[in-house]
Amino acid sequence: MIKAITPQNLLKMKHSTFKFEAPWSFAFGSSPSDSGYWMIWGKEKNGKTWFALLLAKYLSFKKRVLYISGEEGLEKEFVSACRRAGITEKSKNIGFSEYVPLSNLELLLSRRNAPKVVLIDNITVFKDELKGNVLLELKDKYPDVLFIFLAHEDRKEPYTAQAKLCRRLAKIIVHVEGLKAVVSGRCEGGEYQINEEKATLFYGQD
Repeated sequence: MIKAITPQNLLKMKHSTFKFEAPWSFAFGSSPSDSGYWMIWGKEKNGKTWFALLLAKYLSFKKRVLYISGEEGLEKEFVSACRRAGITEKSKNIGFSEYVPLSNLELLLSRRNAPKVVLIDNITVFKDELKGNVLLELKDKYPDVLFIFLAHEDRKEPYTAQAKLCRRLAKIIVHVEGLKAVVSGRCEGGEYQINEEKATLFYGQD
């Protein structure tokens, strides 16, 4: 049986959100949703991981963050990307992991002090584990967790069927090209310059 609510009660509903400050608020708005799915996608070597690490660092000031580097692992190149994003030995509230099976991640999320933001780099690595209804059900199993998936681009579309489904389900979508992140979805939307000088070289100057 459907139980409808009145417009008055609907408009009084409270939702959990982040409180973003500039320059992040210019791209995401001042209060983006802090649960469900976000997606970051784009071509290789255009700044996806760099942007994701910058975002992870910023979100670590708000909540506990886990970054799963499933594709690169914790190799030298990934460590260099962390340094480039300003992550240092003093950075707190953020942890890093190589690929772990989704079942292991779920065990971690069931713990008391589990991370509330999980970045998965890259969805391709988890494509077999996210088949069927798994992607549909994951956000409902952990309603207070924000999952941020990274995905490659192929023919101007997110690569793999799971990535395309994730884009449809995502509250916020970030397309990265030429060291510029363009944010859209259920937020105010805008742009974030990952590296302004290099982005200017890519796009040209107005």
